[in-house]
Amino acid sequence: MLLEQLGWNDFFARQLSPDAVAGRIAAANREHFLVWTAEGEIEATVSGRHRHASSRWPAVGDWVVLRKNAPVIDAVLAPRTEISRKRPGKELRQQVLAANIDVLFIVSGLDHDYNPRRIERYLVLAGESGVRPVILLNKTDLADELALDLNRIVDETERLAPASLVLAISALSGYGLDALPTLLARGETAALIGSSGAGKSTILNRLLGEHRQRTAAVRAGDQRGRHTTTRRELFVMPEGWLLMDLPGLRELQLWADPEQLHSSFDDIRRLAEGCRFRDCTHSSEPGCAVREAELDSGRVANYHKLQRELAYLDRQHDPRSALEHKRKLKRIMRAYEKQQRRRPES
Repeated sequence: MLLEQLGWNDFFARQLSPDAVAGRIAAANREHFLVWTAEGEIEATVSGRHRHASSRWPAVGDWVVLRKNAPVIDAVLAPRTEISRKRPGKELRQQVLAANIDVLFIVSGLDHDYNPRRIERYLVLAGESGVRPVILLNKTDLADELALDLNRIVDETERLAPASLVLAISALSGYGLDALPTLLARGETAALIGSSGAGKSTILNRLLGEHRQRTAAVRAGDQRGRHTTTRRELFVMPEGWLLMDLPGLRELQLWADPEQLHSSFDDIRRLAEGCRFRDCTHSSEPGCAVREAELDSGRVANYHKLQRELAYLDRQHDPRSALEHKRKLKRIMRAYEKQQRRRPES
């Protein structure tokens, strides 16, 4: 294999000593990894040194340093991009889902899977990761059966992401899929992300031209999907780019900078500059430009929800931020108590 065909470039070469052996992780199964190298595929494990010295566990898409003459990963090269979420549960740790991705295909089924609020969350994830988001509205073949106004749904989705491409497709029939290979150059990497049952594996099989990923129909009762993809894996597409099918996510807690919301919700940010008060919460204050604009209430509510989520995450990382948050709460409580004392008794 030529490493350049797998995404290798000067960014990674500068991190590697001349005599080191490099490879890209193509698949992972717990502590066992399939690695693509210039000599071909090998199965590798992580060295004890890296296991104890680094908090960065190898992820699919990572470029790694391999031990000479042994299938052992000694180090992970710094990635250009990485798609991460907060690890599910109460533990405050990052979970890297994929590394060195150029394009993130956000897949949403046009059946009961379509959820603008979830798409907004994925867009924040893409923005924080530094990848180009492309929204795929799958299952156009169901439009007539479900009496969907496809043009309206596409327009609504484009308003969520005015800087992103929105494509209506059908993985079942192949409609619209011919546009996807034109979005990537040889050696670039894309990933499919979305709920179980959205059609990610069917899209991958269609683009490959063969059945490589197992698929299953959604449940008839609630249109929810079954988890058919159980591991992350890279595939080389016929046109020379690479595609990763990520397992369906039951939970997507963001791992992002609070400032990332400004770019993902740029319409709200620009409107907020016209609010009378700098710390306007866009809920009940007079002179609120956001409320006066009559934006979609669900979008504004989701903005506040994600803002609180990321602010909480930031406070857990930064004690100074947590201290300032406590001080702000105290000021609010003092102002509230002062206001209550001023109220005339009834």
